[in-house]
Amino acid sequence: MDIDLRDVHKHMLKLGIAALSHANNHANYLSYENDMWAELSVLQAAHAAEILIKARIAQEHPLLIFEKIPHSTQVEGDFLDFEDLAKKAKTIQFSELPERLWAATGIKLKNIHTYKSFGYLRNSIQHFASPLNIDCSDETVRFIYEVIDPFIYDCWGVCAIDCNEDYDPYIYLIEPLISREVLFLVSHEAAEYLKNNNFRFPSDPMYKWPDNPKYKAEMLKRFKEAGLDLESDSS
Repeated sequence: MDIDLRDVHKHMLKLGIAALSHANNHANYLSYENDMWAELSVLQAAHAAEILIKARIAQEHPLLIFEKIPHSTQVEGDFLDFEDLAKKAKTIQFSELPERLWAATGIKLKNIHTYKSFGYLRNSIQHFASPLNIDCSDETVRFIYEVIDPFIYDCWGVCAIDCNEDYDPYIYLIEPLISREVLFLVSHEAAEYLKNNNFRFPSDPMYKWPDNPKYKAEMLKRFKEAGLDLESDSS
């Protein structure tokens, strides 16, 4: 194997985080110029998950992300290189990635049913049309924070709320997440940013804590553990 392939997971991680940032943006915000942001968020989130899972597998060994690799008689050099793999190899499909992840790393993807159902939604949108009576933004947000968020945190200490393209990286993302009763991980970076900007929830009158004491207690706990105490402002 070409020695340059050994660090390919670093590029994949960077690309996967970029795709996740795009999905987070399109799922949680609106565009007056493009009415397909919700559908695009599904494609981007699925793509992000695929790249990120492959990045973790490739961290063990880059050839583990491939279903088929070229035979020695199909390459010109003494070792497999990028060009050989790009032209002749076939990577593991989205639906098979959780099993390969477990086999290669021992990691079991959380909320596997959400992962599988989101794959069906992605295929429907990409090849046919958006299913009726489904809010694509809601489905993307659920997928990001039930599947991708715990995965990237366990693997690299990254939180999904840190992956955002908005000019304000947190406030306009976490307020709707809280109002929608979405559980998410809170990074120390996010807590420090919000503290430095004197953040208090809700800062916008259109948002409020959900009428769910269990959810509220859990999120207050997560913010406090990250370094931001919202307890006194939670009433």
